[in-house]
Formats: sequence, C-alpha cells, structure tokens
Amino acid sequence: MKQSLIKVIIPAYNEQDSIANVIHDIPKIVNEIIVVSNNSTDNTEINAKNAGATVLKENRKGYGYACLKGMNYIAKQNNKPNIIVFLDGDYSDYPEQLTELVHPIIHDDIDFVIGSRVKKLREANSMTPQQIFGNWLATSLMKLFFGAKFTDLGPFRAIKYNKLLALKMEDKTYGWTVEMQLKAIKQKLTYTEVPMKYRNRIGVSKVSGTVKGTIFAGVKILGWIFKYSFK
Repeated sequence: MKQSLIKVIIPAYNEQDSIANVIHDIPKIVNEIIVVSNNSTDNTEINAKNAGATVLKENRKGYGYACLKGMNYIAKQNNKPNIIVFLDGDYSDYPEQLTELVHPIIHDDIDFVIGSRVKKLREANSMTPQQIFGNWLATSLMKLFFGAKFTDLGPFRAIKYNKLLALKMEDKTYGWTVEMQLKAIKQKLTYTEVPMKYRNRIGVSKVSGTVKGTIFAGVKILGWIFKYSFK
C-alpha cells in the first residue's frame, strides 16, 4: 500500500460556488478527482472541469446514485485504484486533511476510515441540531446492536477499493453512508476514525437544510440499521 493509487469521488448538486475550492485543496497524492454532477442546474460542472476534475453527469437525484456513478466509471478503467475517498462538494470538510484520512490505510493496513467531525474541531453552527442528534442516534444504535465503535456518519471517508466492491453498495439516496458502515461491520472490515476539522458549508444543505431532506435522511438511516439488526 506504500505506492497507493488514490481516486476521489465528489457527489455535487449545485455547488458552483464551492467546488473549485474543494478540488484545489485536495493533496497532490490523489491521482484523479471525479466530480459527479447530480442533476446540477448551475455552473458546478464547468467550474469543476476548469479546476481540473473529471466531470460525470448523473441525472437521477440522490447521493447514492452519484457515488455509484463514480464507482461505475472507475470500474471501467484499466488501472484500478487502491483507495477510494468520498468527499462532499460544499467545502465543509478540509480536503487537505485527506493525507491524514488515508494514513491508517496506507501505513496500518486498515480497511476503512471515517473522518469524524468531533465537536472541538467543528466551527460553530457547522452542524445543525438535527445532524448532531441523528449522528448520535445512529451511532448509538450501531453500538447497541452490533458493538460498533463509530461516532459519526461523516461523508469524508476512505476505503480500500477491493473492500468497497465487496460491500456491494446499493442505496441510491440518503442511506449511503450508514449502509457502508453497517456492511463494513457485517463483513468484519477493520476500521477507525480520524478527527477532522469541519466548517460552515458554502450554500444551503440539500439534506439537513430542509425539513423534507432531514426527515427522508432520518427514515433511510434508521431503516438500514433496523434492516441489518434483524438479519
């Protein structure tokens, strides 16, 4: 893993004001940055392309759809990566911390790493009360039912490519992150969390920023947890 080939997948829906910042701050150790425009109607695609990213289009709205589009693109390449990093396009994470995120995979042979948005490193109001409660509830239930040690459902995450394929990801919308964590537990992947800084995003969140998004995300997350609890 010392000479790792790393690719980043960034789902993006109308992130024209932030996407170039995200791309420019990603460390040079990354071999390809893939921005998946999830039915964007602004200049997200052109701004991402101008910043040096590979740009794909996924017209079916849904975070999982966008992630799967990126994975399908990689699957058709001859030179497969060792590590896949998922990162949001809203500039709430610090892309330069990617080197810290992949360190446990490269140096300790860990399968899966979550960037944990710990309170002491979060900017004030960068996470809504419903996000904080949802994270607490989901990770508490995963600990109760599966003995998991996750503290966050943070979207900034890295995973070995072969392990990602073995998970057979399927969620198309809001349940993508928790599905990955549940399947990682079920398949006994080694995992860890790395504390990450977190700031107020550019623009309004399409999930936690709306009542509909918050409710749908909550239903999806709890649905996946209870589904796996009774398997």
